[in-house]
Amino acid sequence: MYQASTSSTLSFELRNASVQEVTTLEQEPDANSPLIWKSIVDDHSLVQLLEERVRQEPAFKQQLLGYIEHSKTHKKWRTAAANAITILVRAGVQFNGADLKGVRIPGADLSHGVFDSAQLQGADLRDVDLRAVWLRHADLTGAQMSGVQFGELPYLSEDVQVMACAYSPDGKLFAVGFLNGDICVYTTLNWEKTRTWVSGPTIEFIVFSPDGDQIASASQDKTVRLWDSESGTCIQTFTGHGDCVTSVAFSPQGDQIASASDDRTVRTWNVATGRCHRLFPGHLNEAMCVMYSPNGKQLASGSVDRTVRLWNVDTGAYSHVLSGHSNLVWKVGYSPQGDQVASASGDMTVRLWDVETGACRHILSGHSSNVYSVVYSPRGDQVASGSMDGTLRLWDAETGVCLHTLTGHSEPILSVVYSPRGDQIATGSLDRAIRLWDASAGASRLVSVGHNKAVGSVKCSPKGDLIASGSSDFTIRLWDIDKGSYRQTLSGHSDSVFSLAFSPQGDRIVSGGYDQSVRIWDMESGACVLKLVGHGDPVNGVAYSPQGPQVASASEDSTVRLWNVATGVCLKILQGHTSGVMSVAYSPNGNHIASGSKDTTVRIWDVGTGECCQIFEGHTDWARDIIYSPQGDQLASAGYDNTIRLWDVQTGEPRLTLTGHGDRVACVAYSPKGDLLASGSWDKTVRLWDVATGQCRAEMQDLQGTIHGIAWSTTADGNFLITGSRVGSVLKWQIVEEEDRCCMRLRWGITNGALSVTGASVKDVQGLSEPNKQLMQQRGAICGLEHLSREADEDTIILEAEVSEPKELSDGMEMDSSSSVIDLPVERQGQLGQQIEQLPPTAV
Repeated sequence: MYQASTSSTLSFELRNASVQEVTTLEQEPDANSPLIWKSIVDDHSLVQLLEERVRQEPAFKQQLLGYIEHSKTHKKWRTAAANAITILVRAGVQFNGADLKGVRIPGADLSHGVFDSAQLQGADLRDVDLRAVWLRHADLTGAQMSGVQFGELPYLSEDVQVMACAYSPDGKLFAVGFLNGDICVYTTLNWEKTRTWVSGPTIEFIVFSPDGDQIASASQDKTVRLWDSESGTCIQTFTGHGDCVTSVAFSPQGDQIASASDDRTVRTWNVATGRCHRLFPGHLNEAMCVMYSPNGKQLASGSVDRTVRLWNVDTGAYSHVLSGHSNLVWKVGYSPQGDQVASASGDMTVRLWDVETGACRHILSGHSSNVYSVVYSPRGDQVASGSMDGTLRLWDAETGVCLHTLTGHSEPILSVVYSPRGDQIATGSLDRAIRLWDASAGASRLVSVGHNKAVGSVKCSPKGDLIASGSSDFTIRLWDIDKGSYRQTLSGHSDSVFSLAFSPQGDRIVSGGYDQSVRIWDMESGACVLKLVGHGDPVNGVAYSPQGPQVASASEDSTVRLWNVATGVCLKILQGHTSGVMSVAYSPNGNHIASGSKDTTVRIWDVGTGECCQIFEGHTDWARDIIYSPQGDQLASAGYDNTIRLWDVQTGEPRLTLTGHGDRVACVAYSPKGDLLASGSWDKTVRLWDVATGQCRAEMQDLQGTIHGIAWSTTADGNFLITGSRVGSVLKWQIVEEEDRCCMRLRWGITNGALSVTGASVKDVQGLSEPNKQLMQQRGAICGLEHLSREADEDTIILEAEVSEPKELSDGMEMDSSSSVIDLPVERQGQLGQQIEQLPPTAV
């Protein structure tokens, strides 16, 4: 048991103990510590040093917890408490269900902290940094929250996909161009929409004139149009391009407009007359973007030919062809000083180029998909980039270091713009939202160790010590099951990994990828020891035989394959499904295999002969996931018809149909005893079912994203569920059964770096600004008394948390079959439509 220097009662649940212990110690915290009288919250190097001390010295951790506890009763401890909780959060301590009522921690940095169901009633949270914090179901009733920082403003919700955004030069107006051809203008004073007009086909790009009186738009109808920003009247239409106009830019003087087109040319136009001033041929493929230099003497353009060209505006000659990208260039942007050009590419990087020499200064790597937009901050010290992976990244322009990864969008970001003052960034996305971010934050002190895209599969090792998670970021990651600390990353797949299985001994992992391969990994070395190739489409499911060195794989090519993992030979191809096979599972004795398919059926196969023994029919949509009960007499199938079906293996008859989920059911898992079944759904909930009666015993609501993976773990400490979600999080929940009541409590979470306040109570909070209140309500916080029924019991975890590694990751981007992304018109002649159409088929 940890030694603590505190006179108050700290109740905490001990690991490896079946009962809770209450420790009362008489000594107060050290009153001579510098933590008492000096704030170190902004002293990053000192905080980092003390983080390590927390991990190494349990007594120091308890001392910090003591400062927090004592701040409840006397304000003299508030500086120490703010320092202490900042250090603990940075060290990975999570305060799930913690009793923090009345704590005084003004000015603390809780960014990226995890406070699930924490009790923060009456807490002094003035000026606290709450960026990307996890406050799901926390009770903030009566808390003081003046000056808190969430790092973002309420988002603007639209009915149509957002293609382009632009601030006016004075920052008072904000224009948005949409997929349906509409243009709207907001006033930034209160972010109210002042006017909307219809321009025609899809808007590719918009920009304000230097005086703010006009807006230029590039469109798929091969034109550039000039609009009066006040009335929305079309002043001028520029015609001449032979294909879709992809980009438009005003010269600094406002007398010229430049445009780029799919016809492979760049043109400049006289604003007053509407005549084409000059043609700039040279790109070998579609020209995707164009930008004037700050002095107006040069143009930069990017193309599908993977180059950036720098042009002399007066002569039309190009001074440099900047080569290095391995995919098309989506956007370019000049630094305010004009000495650098940034380019965003489909190769998932941003490059910073020296304008004078044409040399590449930095390659900014970190996005996991196409980078669609890039822009310099008005001061030129930062670069912001938006990607198909749904994240906004902020980079140091001098060093190329990533300062922040901001998540919140659920679909690709097409437009990124800084406000003229540089204090705000706006992003427009295909998820129909415009998000407003605080650009003033310093560099994040957290090191990202988690997935930055959707988690599609989670599995527990046979020994019960590890969790494996597979993701659409192409990796498999291993985590300590007790603390959630990061262990290892297995890399090798060239596309999403949405199926995993451990070998019976736990020394190997098999994975299935969208790259059509099955891979076998050695757990000790992390090396891929075998790659199995044969499927003609993505591999959606894999399973290890309990009998020996055999694995099964299910594929979009409508087949199941059996492989010998010692030789790599395909033993059998099981054919019969009429559509993609989504999942596969061995029976406990290894003699049979079950498979679930998009054709709505579940099939049982004889492993020895490869013959189909039975066909279970009943689902009215995909049979997405299947699993045998531990006894082998029952099979559970998760359906995209919103149901779970329990089948009698011998007769093939359905025993029960479990209904209650409000959307597609993506995954199921039996408890080790087989008496309970857990299910995860697109409705962002997890349910626990009684297998005998079909009754729903518990429901975990308000999770951030679709639950694509679920696994059961039982140890001496109790029963636990591991969940993986579309937003990239991996969470461990404890299942608590009390008489006829069953509930789930978060033990640790590897969160995705997005603000989570769903279900948090903000009743009677003091000093919370109206924008912050609106933001919290948009994210699902509640103001009424309904939160009280969700509170954690008073005698759950109080000021106790396991130390785990710092965690931060980005939004997952697995595409929903009902997603707005696929609403983009097929006839789009530019490259964006082609990119969207080439997205992998939805497997989850």
